[in-house]
Amino acid sequence: MSSTKDGTMIILSSPSGAGKTTLVKLLAKTKKYQISISHTTRKPRENETSGKDYFFTNENEFKNLIKKGEFLEHAKVFNNFYGTILKPIKENLDKGNNVIFDIDWQGAQQIKNKKLKYKLITFFVLPPSKQVLFNRLSNREMKDKVIVEERMKEFNKDILHWKNYDYVVINDKLESCFQEICDLIDSEINKSKNDYNLEFIKDHVNKLIS
Repeated sequence: MSSTKDGTMIILSSPSGAGKTTLVKLLAKTKKYQISISHTTRKPRENETSGKDYFFTNENEFKNLIKKGEFLEHAKVFNNFYGTILKPIKENLDKGNNVIFDIDWQGAQQIKNKKLKYKLITFFVLPPSKQVLFNRLSNREMKDKVIVEERMKEFNKDILHWKNYDYVVINDKLESCFQEICDLIDSEINKSKNDYNLEFIKDHVNKLIS
């Protein structure tokens, strides 16, 4: 059971392009959360820095870390490996720092299954529509149609995991989505009521998958 002095783990997951990374950075900056920096075997995007955005590594090094049992969670996504080293996470949480994770549904499920002593709050971020998602991916991937099509196909599978999260939020307007997440986190930590509308989310998911 978590101590009142321990930090809280906060997970944000989403289909590719829904905006979770932007939300994670905004939450870290505004709420002073510690971002969990993942290891990955994928190549850096433009303007990404190793040690700040990810720890970029190769597949052999990544698999060695798996063998050593260093990861809290790890998964293969779009032919690249991603993983979270456990030691710095525990150190931060034991100091009372809240830690926020930018990971996919596979990693989120692994962390839930670990049943660590720390409080855990999970969020699944959805786009307002498929068209908005397509536009965001097209801009981010510099109009690489093959990558965009691959992400859109995966979206139909990823969205099915929304039920495994404590909360689902719709990232239409960034500031509104950010505030909703902040309010839900505060309600969880303070054990107070919130106005989370599950039926509204169910309707939105049905529209996205129809």
